[in-house]
Amino acid sequence: MTSPRTAVTTSLLAALTAALVLTVRKDGYFADPAGLFWWYAASWALFAAAVRALRAVPARHVAPLVLAGAVAVAATGLVAAPRTSTDSFRYAWDGRVQAAGVSPYDHAPSAPELAGLRDDWLFPRGAAACAGPDRVALAEGVCTRINRPGVHTVYPPVAEGYFLLVHALSPSHVRHKALQAGGALLSVATAGALLLVLRRRGEPRNAAYWAWCPAVPVEAVNNAHVDVLAVLLSVAALGVVARHKVTGGALFGLAVATKMLPAVLLPGALSGVRRGRDVARVLLPAAAVVALAYLPYVLWSRSSVLGYLGGYAEEEGYEDATAGGRYALLRLLLPDAWALPLVVAGMAGVVAYVVRRGDPDRPWSGALLVTGTAFLLLTPGYSWYALLLIALVALDGRWEWLGVAVAGAAVYIAARPFGGATGTVAYALAGAAVLAGGTVRRRRAAAGGPRARVTTGA
Repeated sequence: MTSPRTAVTTSLLAALTAALVLTVRKDGYFADPAGLFWWYAASWALFAAAVRALRAVPARHVAPLVLAGAVAVAATGLVAAPRTSTDSFRYAWDGRVQAAGVSPYDHAPSAPELAGLRDDWLFPRGAAACAGPDRVALAEGVCTRINRPGVHTVYPPVAEGYFLLVHALSPSHVRHKALQAGGALLSVATAGALLLVLRRRGEPRNAAYWAWCPAVPVEAVNNAHVDVLAVLLSVAALGVVARHKVTGGALFGLAVATKMLPAVLLPGALSGVRRGRDVARVLLPAAAVVALAYLPYVLWSRSSVLGYLGGYAEEEGYEDATAGGRYALLRLLLPDAWALPLVVAGMAGVVAYVVRRGDPDRPWSGALLVTGTAFLLLTPGYSWYALLLIALVALDGRWEWLGVAVAGAAVYIAARPFGGATGTVAYALAGAAVLAGGTVRRRRAAAGGPRARVTTGA
């Protein structure tokens, strides 16, 4: 018999699923970004209520409910074509190019050498088909859905292998649905991996922070960002590295070779390590896997396999503090010229603290501190980057860091209708929430003894 508390949580989960369907189906990124943001906000509020209610659910119901919710929430991302990002169109193109026997690093999508691979989906023709705000003109009457069509791909080799695999397994003319279905499977698999890790520690409820989070169906499924594959590999790496350092290091290498961002997790993997041999057992397999993943593409390609990586960093303003919205919190208080040196110094200090003082049995705790600090210092403008942070919150349980993910969504969706200061305010509130949450946890730990200290993190 279902308990009343389980029924309440199920009802909230159903309401969250309905809200997410309406959010994903709303085509408001260009036409009504303010309205879209409020749908995001409603979904996050229902998510918070559902996770809160899960605390009272009997233990025997937790894992089935988390997994069922993961499937339902992920499915909401399939109800519409990609709404707020065009990155998956590049993924589909890179898979098609590789299937034709061409390295994805050799030619930009606009290159005439690849004209024979174009179709009406990725390269629409005609004034009506090219009238959308997410189209990029290539020639008279010809456009593309692929962003930055004049530059080479930026994605690492494991991601490129994933794009090729999805292309090879997909029926013809399936278009965006193949990558969305892949994202849904990977997001549910990540929820399962989190449950496996957390059940061993008696914390399975925390898996809902990922499984039910609104960012997952929006970014991992609807927009089909390959970040979700990197997140799955990162969770697996963090789950085993404390006991099997070589295996963990190899998994970290796969994650980094999918999306460079998981490199910030390595200090967490080295938490409390005192012997150089143990450091080598993590870092050497990671480096070897990255090198082996790149090797086939190095041999295959005539151009650099780094692609547009350097240009992307410059475009996003990470090299120039006055460009874009990077370093927003630091620039609010200090001269622009100080921002980058302070980021380097601040990250070095946090990394040193985690490596020296972190808990080797909870590598995700140090990883969350390093990753969350990087987000607060860099203030990225793309909301899907936070998928990695959300998985770390699920592993560690410090829910206050979810405010950083909300801040990223606010920058990406709400900056245009509400003004350029939106990102600064959002990240400032997220930072304040992290400080407040840390203070409360330390006080509870001091009052509650060793058991309370388990959840305080690094």
